[in-house]
Amino acid sequence: MDKRQLGTRGPVVSELGLGCMGMSDLYGPADEAEGIATIHAAIDAGITLLDTGDFYGMGHNELLIRRALETRNREDVTISVKFGALRDPDGSWWGYDGRPEAVRNFLAYTLKRLNTDYVDVYRPARLDPDVPIEDTIGAIAEQVDKGYVRHIGLSEVGAETIRRAHAVHPIADLQIEYALVSRGIEDEILPTCRELGIGVTAYGVLSRGLISGHWTATNGSRDFRGMSPRFQGDNLTHNLALVDGLRKIADEKGITVAQLAIAWVAHQGNDVVPLVGARRRERLAEAVKAAEVTLTDNDLSRIEQVVPRGAVAGERYAPEQMAHLDSER
Repeated sequence: MDKRQLGTRGPVVSELGLGCMGMSDLYGPADEAEGIATIHAAIDAGITLLDTGDFYGMGHNELLIRRALETRNREDVTISVKFGALRDPDGSWWGYDGRPEAVRNFLAYTLKRLNTDYVDVYRPARLDPDVPIEDTIGAIAEQVDKGYVRHIGLSEVGAETIRRAHAVHPIADLQIEYALVSRGIEDEILPTCRELGIGVTAYGVLSRGLISGHWTATNGSRDFRGMSPRFQGDNLTHNLALVDGLRKIADEKGITVAQLAIAWVAHQGNDVVPLVGARRRERLAEAVKAAEVTLTDNDLSRIEQVVPRGAVAGERYAPEQMAHLDSER
């Protein structure tokens, strides 16, 4: 698998990354053994970037990665960790904490759960509206100086916040949703990242399965997608019609809809690294083949005609979650 650098100063990673959240949280019951096997299969396929959050499964995801790496070389992977989300024992969400003292505390627990001496990329999951971003980034920078963190990242923040953070310490990459049906970053955020030499790790490249080609109107909503406007009622009917259009193009190229959608994100620039959220080896094997897909100018033009920007129906999160997105302001 080819490599891409996260920004001008960040780590060199595989052209696709593995998002591990679904192995522990939010997408319904997960098979722990299959999750570990999927991480192993990803590494064997050449994927070196593993993305997690300390709040995924309230620490479970970090422990899962730890177990997966017990038989692998830690130095062969780049681990990206988000922090700051506050949760209750019942799984409820209670905002974000970006205070300097919280940074140190969250990091200490992450290092212990991962059984590692350092985190490759450490980032606040969301902007804490009560804490200046300069304070949060400054606290992470102190951990860089101590060797506990190698690079600093951001997640779901807007252009102004990116500039303020980057002025404190070089930012390696911005993690943000970017997909055929989620293209808001193209206005200000992506140009700002490119101006400053900041990479983009794109999550939600299949819009949580919506444009994977596997989702149907009968799939139901047994997990958090049940609260997502894009998966509800007439919105879902409209959005699945967009997928049907993509399927025609994918069929002609002899690939799957998921591979087409992932390849589209990868073709947006060498500074963009798609994160695939496969929970099972079967889905991972499909996603990995997207790295082999070449899209011509004609392909890209046809995709744009079928799914033009703004064609999707519904916001990407429920209103209470959208309120936490500095990137949407």
